[in-house]
Amino acid sequence: MSFKSPRILQAIRAVKLMAEILLTADRTLMSNYHGKEFLGFGSTAPPILPECIIKALFFPPVKNKRGIPLEAPYGLRKVEAKLIEEGFNVLTVDPDGLCSFIDEAKALGVYTMDPLGWGPSSTTFASIMKVGEPCTAIYFRRLLTKPEVRRARRRGLKVIVGGPGAWQLKHKPKALNDYGIDCVIDGEAERVVGRIFRMALNGDELPKFYDVDLKDVPSVDEIPDIISPSVNGLIEIGRGCCRGCHFCDVTLRPLRWYPYEKILRELKVNLRVGIRQAILHAEDVLLYGSNNTVPRDDKVLKLHELCKKYVDSVCWSHASLAAIAVNPKLVRVLSEVILSGRQRMWGAQIGIETGSPKLLKKVMPAKAHPFKPEDWPNVVRTAIGIAHDNNLVPACTLIVGLPEETEDDVVKTIELIDDLRRYRSLIVPLFFVPLGKIKNKDWFKVEHMAELQKELLVKCLRHDVHWVKDIMGEYFSDLRGALIKPLYQLFMKAIEREARRRKVI
Repeated sequence: MSFKSPRILQAIRAVKLMAEILLTADRTLMSNYHGKEFLGFGSTAPPILPECIIKALFFPPVKNKRGIPLEAPYGLRKVEAKLIEEGFNVLTVDPDGLCSFIDEAKALGVYTMDPLGWGPSSTTFASIMKVGEPCTAIYFRRLLTKPEVRRARRRGLKVIVGGPGAWQLKHKPKALNDYGIDCVIDGEAERVVGRIFRMALNGDELPKFYDVDLKDVPSVDEIPDIISPSVNGLIEIGRGCCRGCHFCDVTLRPLRWYPYEKILRELKVNLRVGIRQAILHAEDVLLYGSNNTVPRDDKVLKLHELCKKYVDSVCWSHASLAAIAVNPKLVRVLSEVILSGRQRMWGAQIGIETGSPKLLKKVMPAKAHPFKPEDWPNVVRTAIGIAHDNNLVPACTLIVGLPEETEDDVVKTIELIDDLRRYRSLIVPLFFVPLGKIKNKDWFKVEHMAELQKELLVKCLRHDVHWVKDIMGEYFSDLRGALIKPLYQLFMKAIEREARRRKVI
């Protein structure tokens, strides 16, 4: 990869012309995870091995030039583009390169996914392993307590934090004082971020928390194209969700799809620096261009054909089981398009959440649509089978401890996991975290676990240990992957050995 992006070249040439606004993220986010996005989930676990090894395995430093990163998190790139569009002097920098730029800056914007380690995967890992806080929390704290950041704050630097993890800081306002945060923006920020940063530069008092109201949610035309490369070629194809699951914030926002031209412009930004993969990001990629829960074959197929003209590999951030099950022919045709050339599989995060139709109907009534909630277990089995047949590898989530979950609900989920044993997939159980319409419910904690819920976790671990070796063979099949694959095999052996010691498998 080379630094061919006009924005990056401009930043390098103007390295002595210090920016008034700096943007960054902690080390767990300012990484391309060896070019394999899924490895980033390793940052949500506590450092169960020496920290230097965990860092090298799961979130090594992204390539940079004099502190200017080649790739940066997509959400940070959106903020960067919007601030530049509004006329600000902005520079995105690596967290380890802050000291070279911060002395002249007036505001520091920090993007975060999991600042306190309270995300579903972090709380689950930390609770079960009981060996300390997640890496995401460790590195967020380190970023904001760096000596150069503290010095800059004493002379008046304002620190503004935003991103998908902003909600955590509202649950712990004390963290703002501990970390020296002046303002937290929660929500899609395109309409408000310029106003907040202008207040910071003018020395105006900032709101401690700014919740982006629905009236401030941007339209597609108000969302700028990224102008510098995103980590692993991730690009949005739309925002919002029509499923209406009660535990999710995204469903509270309207559904919007990007036109093909906008998607291709962003893809080409990444392509200019040699990023020849695209991660299509939406809550359900299969619903691209649709205004309901049924895929539009023509829209989805055209999108993938366009992308594969330019990049070597395509994968999805998220998809839904119902959309896969309702149109197996579309998945088969997409498989032929995506797996052309050297690409041999693709992945997506997919939510199973529960095997209980009764619980599904209460908490996520439209998740099975256009099928009925009563059909949910069969929808899951059918969709995972279709994925298996077409080399789509789903990283599936379950939610343990949903409000009103009963023993019968857990039994049905265990039975479903047993049925999925023969399908290539990963199944990750996550403790319930109160968000969305049920954000006032209680958190689920490890001490709340009943024996059946423990059995469910064991079933998932056995399933994953069974399939991860097969998946790794394909996932690390490229030259770079072949070089680092033995390290991950050793890591998995350590987990398997520990699981056997505890008689889990």
